[in-house]
Amino acid sequence: MVGEVEVSRVGIRDGLSVDLTVQMEDPRDYDFRPSLHFEHTTLTVKSQTDGSVLAEVTLDQEHINAMMADRSATLRVKFSVTGMHGRLNIVHPIIADGKAKKLANANWKTTLPVHMA
Repeated sequence: MVGEVEVSRVGIRDGLSVDLTVQMEDPRDYDFRPSLHFEHTTLTVKSQTDGSVLAEVTLDQEHINAMMADRSATLRVKFSVTGMHGRLNIVHPIIADGKAKKLANANWKTTLPVHMA
């Protein structure tokens, strides 16, 4: 189940690009199916599973123009799991190369159509 979704950045690269940070509740949960909806100046990320609103962001005119050009947006998603990711309090170095171990984060990129209201 999706715990928290945050819009970390909105920009323009070959069209509208939206960066999301998604906090999942369980590492075996794969139920993240977003859809994009636009009304007035607000872009809303909704769940296709239950229709709930996951995140909202207000767009300026330049972002709206980039989105309207092809009526789609690119989502760049960074996933993390509650209890598994976060700040490492104790760093365990790898002796061979002197670097600290890091927990893997999953990243995802997709282009979704924007539904206009």
